Amino acid sequence: MDKKIAVMGSGYVGLVAGTCLADLGAQVTLFDVDEEKVAQLRRGKIPIYEPGLEDILSPAVESGNLNFTTNEAEALTGQDGIIIAVGTPKRADGSCDIQYVLSAAEMIGANIESDTVVINKSTVPVGTGELVYKQVNSALEERSDTEAKVEVVSNPEFLREGSAVGDFMEPDRVIVGSEDGSACDFTAELYSSLDCPVLKTGLRTAEMIKYASNAFLATKISFINEISNVCEMVGADVVEVAEGMGLDHRINRDFLGAGIGYGGSCFPKDTEALVEIAGQAGYQSQILNSVIGVNHAQRKRFARKIVSTLPEEEDLQVGALGVAFKPETDDMREAPSIDIIHDLQAEGIEVSAYDPIAMENARQVIRDVDWAESPEEALRGMDALILFTEWDEFLELDYKKVKEWLKRPVIFDGRNCLPMEELIEMGFDYYGVGRGIDRLDEILSYRYLFAEPKEKD
Repeated sequence: MDKKIAVMGSGYVGLVAGTCLADLGAQVTLFDVDEEKVAQLRRGKIPIYEPGLEDILSPAVESGNLNFTTNEAEALTGQDGIIIAVGTPKRADGSCDIQYVLSAAEMIGANIESDTVVINKSTVPVGTGELVYKQVNSALEERSDTEAKVEVVSNPEFLREGSAVGDFMEPDRVIVGSEDGSACDFTAELYSSLDCPVLKTGLRTAEMIKYASNAFLATKISFINEISNVCEMVGADVVEVAEGMGLDHRINRDFLGAGIGYGGSCFPKDTEALVEIAGQAGYQSQILNSVIGVNHAQRKRFARKIVSTLPEEEDLQVGALGVAFKPETDDMREAPSIDIIHDLQAEGIEVSAYDPIAMENARQVIRDVDWAESPEEALRGMDALILFTEWDEFLELDYKKVKEWLKRPVIFDGRNCLPMEELIEMGFDYYGVGRGIDRLDEILSYRYLFAEPKEKD
C-alpha cells in the first residue's frame, strides 16, 4: 500500500487503527498533543492494554512504517489522507462533545499544503462531517500560501476492546461514507487487502450506521436482561432461554448474555448520544430510553440481590473477582462494578477486590476497597464471592479451594459464566442472573398458574 497517512489521536482507536494500517503497508505518522504519551510510544511502551497490539507495533516501528510526533506540521504536511481519531466525550446531558474533532479539523486546515482526504473515525453525531468540512475550509481560507482542497469521509470503527487488532484485520464490514466518490474509493483502498465487504454510503448515513449498530447491540443486552428478570420470578433459566433463542438464525446467540449490564466507552455513550440526536431532530426514542433505564436498573437489582441474600449482620465482607467492564481490558469506563460496589458500601458491606489488569485504573474511581494481589487474598475469610468480570483466570480456579477460602460458601455470578450445577453440588449457594430454575421451591410466584381464578362480576 503506497499511501501516506496521518492519524490524529493516539488513544484507543487511533493507536490501533494507525498501527494496523502500518502493518498493512501504509506510511503512518501518529500525532498527539500529549508529549508524555508520544515519548512512551517512541520507547515502545503502549499506554493501553490491548492483546496483540505490541506484536504488530514493534515491527511497524522498526520497518519505518509507523512514526510518532507531537509536531502538527510534521504530522499533517504532505499526507495523502488524515484520520481523525480523537475523543468525543459525553456531556452531562448525554450529548456528544465534538470540540476535539473540530479542533483537529482546524489544525488540518492550518497545515496541509496539498489536496487531502480527511477521514473521520471518531464517533460523532450525524452531520458532523459537514462541520468538519466547513472547519477545514475556514482555516484554509485564512491562508494565502496554498490552494489545497479537502474531501471528508466518515469511516466509523467497530473495534471491541480486548479483540481490537483482530476486529481491524478481520472485520465484518468496512463502512465508507462521503459525498465524493474518489474520496470513498481512496478510503476503501486502505482496506483492499482485507477480506470483507465494503459498503459505500453518504456521509450522514455512515455516521448513523455507527450509532445504530452500537444502540442495537445495547438493546439486545438490555432485552435479555429484562428476560432474565422474568426468568428469576417464574423459575426459568435465562442461559438456556438465550441458547434456544440464539439457535434461530434471525436472532443468533451474540450479545444474549444476561448479566449486570453493559459498560465501557461505547455502548453507554453512543446510546445516550443517539437519544439526544433523535431528540434534537424532534423524535423521542421510547426503545432506547428503556434500554438505558434497564441497564442502570440491572446494576441496582444485582446489588439488592446481594444485600437481601446475605444475613443481616454487621461487618459483612465480600470478595470481588474482576472490576473491568469486560475481560481482556483495563478499561473502567462505565464498569458496572463501580455502581454495585458503591451500593454495597452504602449498606455497610466491606469489599475486597482483585483484577488481573484493571486495578490501577479502578483505584481512581472506586474508593475504600481493599485491593488484593490474588484471588485467594481477595476471597479469604469473606462472606461471599462476587464475580463482576469473566476473566479466564477466574473460570479456571479450583472452586474446592475457593470454598475453603470463603467464610460462607456463597457465590454471586454477575456474568453467568461459572458452572452453576457443579458449584451447587460442591455445596455453594449459587446466585446468577436470571437462573431461577435451581431454586424453584423458593420462588413459587406463579400467581398466574396457582392462584384461584377470579370470578367474573
